[in-house]
Amino acid sequence: MTFANCLLVMLGGALGTLARYLLSLAALPISRELPWGTILVNVSGSFVIGLFGTLTLAQGRYPAPESVRLFVMIGLCGGYTTFSSFSLQTLDLLRSGAMGRAAINIAASVILCVAAVAAGHALASHLNGGARQIAQAEIEEEG
Repeated sequence: MTFANCLLVMLGGALGTLARYLLSLAALPISRELPWGTILVNVSGSFVIGLFGTLTLAQGRYPAPESVRLFVMIGLCGGYTTFSSFSLQTLDLLRSGAMGRAAINIAASVILCVAAVAAGHALASHLNGGARQIAQAEIEEEG
């Protein structure tokens, strides 16, 4: 851990948070029944971490330095994805008696996010000559 890497993670987190806010605002018109902004953020963030994590492996076709991977995977994706918002919105749906919508929110978020990270990984693996790995270090899995 270096001070420079800490700054890169912090900057990535700030940019990810801003991107999340802007996408959530853009999705407000379609988010009347379900929190689609949060779902879209989580799905797109899952795709990005799957794609970038695989595409930039050290032994792959497009290797990236550890600092860049930390910036994107921990900082940007960590600031961008919104599992805590998903949890709060699901609780609100449950507490308001909207059990069906809460179940749809949970199923859509989990299934679409796992599918998105798999799609990002598959695309990057294809571009990267068949790489099977996403994270290179334990810390990258924390994003």
